[in-house]
Amino acid sequence: MDQSSFHRGIARVTTATSFGFALVQLDVTIVNVALPRIATELHTGVAGLQWVVDAYALAFAVLLLGMGYLGDRLGSRKVYLCGMTLFALASILCGCATNAPLLIVGRTLQGMGAAAMLPCSLALLSHATAHEHALRARAIGWWTAAGSIAIAAGPIIGGLLMSVLNWRSIFFVNVPVCLVGAWLTLRVPETERRAQHKHFDLPGQLLAILAITGLTMAVIEAHPLGWTHPLVLTCIAAVLVTAPLFLWVESRSPAPMLPLRFFKAPGFSAAVVYGIVMNLTYYGIVFLLSLYLQRVHGYSALRTGLAYLPLTATFFGVNIFSGWLVGRTGARLPMVLGALIDCAGFALFLLLGADSPYLLMLPAFALLPAGMGLGVPAMTTTVLSCVEKEASGTASGVLNSARQAAGAMGVALFGSLAGDSNDRIVTGLHLSSWISVALLLALAVLAFRCITSIGAARRSQTVDH
Repeated sequence: MDQSSFHRGIARVTTATSFGFALVQLDVTIVNVALPRIATELHTGVAGLQWVVDAYALAFAVLLLGMGYLGDRLGSRKVYLCGMTLFALASILCGCATNAPLLIVGRTLQGMGAAAMLPCSLALLSHATAHEHALRARAIGWWTAAGSIAIAAGPIIGGLLMSVLNWRSIFFVNVPVCLVGAWLTLRVPETERRAQHKHFDLPGQLLAILAITGLTMAVIEAHPLGWTHPLVLTCIAAVLVTAPLFLWVESRSPAPMLPLRFFKAPGFSAAVVYGIVMNLTYYGIVFLLSLYLQRVHGYSALRTGLAYLPLTATFFGVNIFSGWLVGRTGARLPMVLGALIDCAGFALFLLLGADSPYLLMLPAFALLPAGMGLGVPAMTTTVLSCVEKEASGTASGVLNSARQAAGAMGVALFGSLAGDSNDRIVTGLHLSSWISVALLLALAVLAFRCITSIGAARRSQTVDH
């Protein structure tokens, strides 16, 4: 294959996988602006609305690892297409829902489809760019940019659709996007699969689902119910039992769903921790900022979405730049810089009070996506570079499952620091910012110590040879 055909193939795979990732990220946030109208039309209360949001997040989190494993065994393109098909059908079900339980079922199915798409989209990218470090970094930069724009644009798109149509339109809009994404995916090659093994790690699958479900449920329910509630305590107990059992089973399985050798690869564990901290701080602070803008400043849902526009614009440009920078310098520099820039953005939130103008928020709104936009593509490239390409779906499942759970933890942790009054919300914003600053400073040190630059990697290879 000549170079031009090779690059066209990578561009085709990047475009196809970006559709799926954008859909996954869009549905994390787009539904939030529709919740009041859903509550009115479907006659449901706060508990029902909470599960409209959490059903998606829970199904997404608990199945990521297993879907990445299936993609490596059955073929990532096949599992990715199945996930996109399920996502489209689930979106139709959500749009046609006549009551809250049916909508919650649809959101659960959406989460299952999203779990199939996310790790398999990264696996497709990893296979297409195998052994081409710079190309893989640039492709991941574009892929990350698509998802970052979608998650930041979710409230804006949702607000616009709601102002023109109704809440059902936020689900129906997914269907044509899925059709285009599926058509593009049919034009990309299937991934190479692991050597077939008769053993299927069913105990590992079940234990992983139980452990991640327990953790996610405990985090989701801790804020409304309290940490001493029987449901929360039961979930914590389930995690304490199933998590060690899962590790024990994986260490003895002939074909483990999660090969523990991944964590011995230089940089893999550090990159996963990096993703955990980035998601925990970002999702937690965005949740508080929504309360701050709407309750303290009296913004409407649409105006709040529009207030996040600087995040969208910054994410796109910096994600693309990060892919180029990783290809030139390796992952260490963008990961360290990303954590420090993010840290500066969180520090600026300490200046905000109940009467602060929007202009005072803008520098922080620019720095947060700049830091994440630099660090996340580098982190993702590091994880995929640590494993053989036949295991890239499983590796990306590990990373994104950890990030998804961390995002839920961030919302629960930072949300618990804020109250209903304006003063409590501002105080919670400040406390959350201090926690984030401390975590991100530690993260910069971790990335500097544990992530290898391209120059160091080449020197190591020279010594080894």
